[in-house]
Amino acid sequence: MSAADKAEIEAFQRDVIEPSMNALVILDFWAEWCGPCKQLTPVLEKVAAAYANKGVVLAKVNVDESKFIASQFQVRSIPTVYALFQGRPVADLTQARTEGQLTKLLDQILRQLPIQSADDALGEDIAPLIEMGEEVLEGGDPERAISIFTQVLDMAPEDPAVVSGLARALLAAGRIEEAGAALDALPAEKAKDAGVARARAAIALAAEAGPVGETDALREKVAAAPEDQEARYELAGALMASGDRDGAADILLGSIELDREWNESAARKRLLTLFEATGLEDPWVSQQRRRLSAVLFG
Repeated sequence: MSAADKAEIEAFQRDVIEPSMNALVILDFWAEWCGPCKQLTPVLEKVAAAYANKGVVLAKVNVDESKFIASQFQVRSIPTVYALFQGRPVADLTQARTEGQLTKLLDQILRQLPIQSADDALGEDIAPLIEMGEEVLEGGDPERAISIFTQVLDMAPEDPAVVSGLARALLAAGRIEEAGAALDALPAEKAKDAGVARARAAIALAAEAGPVGETDALREKVAAAPEDQEARYELAGALMASGDRDGAADILLGSIELDREWNESAARKRLLTLFEATGLEDPWVSQQRRRLSAVLFG
């Protein structure tokens, strides 16, 4: 084996084999004179960048400069692209020439390999901090919860659980506009998260809710005219503003029972928003859903 061959092997060991021990390496055999290689390069680079946090890296081997390595992989035409894990080829990606084809293959491969992505590792690190923020918020200290979630946000600025927690903490502190802005900063694909939807529902309720402290007067108004749907709707909002979700649910269910179609089903819509703001997996929501079903279908 020549000195040049040994140098090739050492470089390949360093740049490809070692990274493949913990990551999926996209190995691209190419050459300067290869037109299809130049067309494929930006596709590979874009996909590799998008999948970097999932444990994917791109390595390129110039067949003119690394003839020994190319011969070991029996490269007969270029571009030739393999996926390597722990030093071994696990898939031939050569036929994947578009972003969609490549991502589909990578998704299939990653599901079968024990690769811990950067996102997974970060998720493990921040999970206890998110739990702490939620406990502090649940305990009634929104300002401290804001501080916790803000610090975690520096570590994971696009994590839906962090952003939704911060938004709900800001909302609990009466900072409605800031809460909405925090959610609006998320990328579109992250904004579909259930926790984000819960925070948006809470913001919507807060924007609609009546002022705190008017519940007594509104109760008297409803007692005097039980079929006054507008008064009932206002009372439900005031109860929500004061944190009395049980009372709000009772009033809204009563409104639905009186006239479910009133004001384009406004009472039912507000009740469903209350469910979403509370969290659809919450036992309280399950209990109230059963009550709603009894009213609608009983």
